[in-house]
Amino acid sequence: MRAQDRVTHGHQGELAIFLIGMRVNRWWRVDQWLPAAAAMPKMIRELYAAKAAAEQGQGRDPGFLGHRLLIGGRGPTVVQYWRTVGDIYSYAASADREHRPAWTAFNARARRSPGAVGIWHETYAVPAGGHESIYVAMPPTGLAAATAVVPVASRGETARERLAS
Repeated sequence: MRAQDRVTHGHQGELAIFLIGMRVNRWWRVDQWLPAAAAMPKMIRELYAAKAAAEQGQGRDPGFLGHRLLIGGRGPTVVQYWRTVGDIYSYAASADREHRPAWTAFNARARRSPGAVGIWHETYAVPAGGHESIYVAMPPTGLAAATAVVPVASRGETARERLAS
């Protein structure tokens, strides 16, 4: 497809969107915020590796579809696309994945220097038929980059039609 084409995402079914961010409250406490900032890329790499392995029939599919990084003035936000909320919980609770040790280490640092860095997350369970998108003159982005890119006409010309499909 050409960049100027009107496209949408090709995902069907339910979806979970997980937003996670970090806010640096004390820039001079690099010892507090840098480890937190460094933990997320490791998790993202791990998730893509597990997804690729599952696609090759080697290992369990983590349900992770993809991500997008947004940079703000006080810290980053990562938008993650998952198959289900249960997949997010499964990854977060797994003792043999990057998240649990990173979370434990963050909590230990936060007890030593309360408030130096803030973290937040939001989880959205989106039912089948509860998501739509459009991309014009854009490379694959967001949910389309995480799943598939299809012509808008295949799902509907308007947002209302795409939500109904």
